[in-house]
Amino acid sequence: MLSVQEAFHLILETVQPVAPRQSSLFDACHCVLAEGTISDVNIPPFDKALMDGFAVRSADLPDGKATLQILETIYAGNVPALPLQAGQTSQIMTGAPLPEGADAVVQIEHCQINEEQQTVQIETAPVSPGTNMLYRSSVLEIGANVLEAGTLLRPQEIGALAETGSSQVSVRRAPSLSILATGDELVPPEEFPQAGQIRNSNEVMLYTQVLQSQAHPVALGIARDERSHLREKINEGLKSDFLLLSGGVSAGTLDLVPSELQAAGVKQVFHKVDLKPGKPLWFGILEQEGRSPCYIFGLPGNPVSSMVCFELFVRTAIRQFMGFPAPKPVPLQARLKTDFQSSGSRPTYQPAQVEWESGEAVVTPLKTLGSADLRSTVSANAVALFPEGNQLFQAGLKVDTFLW
Repeated sequence: MLSVQEAFHLILETVQPVAPRQSSLFDACHCVLAEGTISDVNIPPFDKALMDGFAVRSADLPDGKATLQILETIYAGNVPALPLQAGQTSQIMTGAPLPEGADAVVQIEHCQINEEQQTVQIETAPVSPGTNMLYRSSVLEIGANVLEAGTLLRPQEIGALAETGSSQVSVRRAPSLSILATGDELVPPEEFPQAGQIRNSNEVMLYTQVLQSQAHPVALGIARDERSHLREKINEGLKSDFLLLSGGVSAGTLDLVPSELQAAGVKQVFHKVDLKPGKPLWFGILEQEGRSPCYIFGLPGNPVSSMVCFELFVRTAIRQFMGFPAPKPVPLQARLKTDFQSSGSRPTYQPAQVEWESGEAVVTPLKTLGSADLRSTVSANAVALFPEGNQLFQAGLKVDTFLW
């Protein structure tokens, strides 16, 4: 049976980053940048007003008070026509370039304009150079790096790329993931379960986890414990970049998933990992001529096991596919808020709640009735890792914690 780290290694060795493609910024959100970008302009390209008011020479307002001669009004998109001399000012709007000689802006609320005499009386705090303005290239210089390869493109990154002249970028797209729940005991959430039945909670849970991973979920519904129906659903799911199957990967008589995947041409990479919950985890790959591979995860049917395996392993595979530079989850050291008694022969990833107290991460392991107790995870935002064996971990100790 593989260790968790060995499973990570095999996943990262098997899953290859998808080939980059050129994309417009309108289509690049939630993709990962494949090549770094540089700026073709200075940001800002000129000394820039940050608010409406008057462009001034700070030397004219050592105590914040002065009456100055108004030369012109400068709007955003205009170029100042007149430089400032001692005792002069120009009215300026937010985003407009400062005139030559100006080194500060006094906001309009501190100014009283005399239209007849074309002067302004200013009463404010002492004015220093740089007040209410940005100097040319203070944010970014021309030729400077804007974003590095491996950056997830969110709205703010998209805006930064547009501002710096990268209207087309090389990106790695997010994958599609088909989700298939298996088992005769399952009924859709809208149905009331009869004797021996349970609602299909895993499909919609995994669907949401895929969305949170910036990827594209495809819901395939329920596959019955019958080979022809399972085979039909598997073949449909193999059209996606990933196929996630929930249930049917243990060693029971009706755990048909591994054999049906083999019949479909899927190569098993590993089966079973030394962790709790999630031991039955299955992973494989389907090589396909003329198109990229499909990566397959057989997740345990118990919902907490399925959730934990997704957060640890499937999310890692998605990030590897998208070209993140560090796809594996990084543990956070968090201080135990309460005692925790670990037990069992496998490392335990215990649903937990992480809070921040005085800038320090504090973790509370949550009580659970086992991997079928999905209700116990409602307050969880992480899992805390405890090694195998029976051991009391006392409050105050630090443990590895993985945020969800």
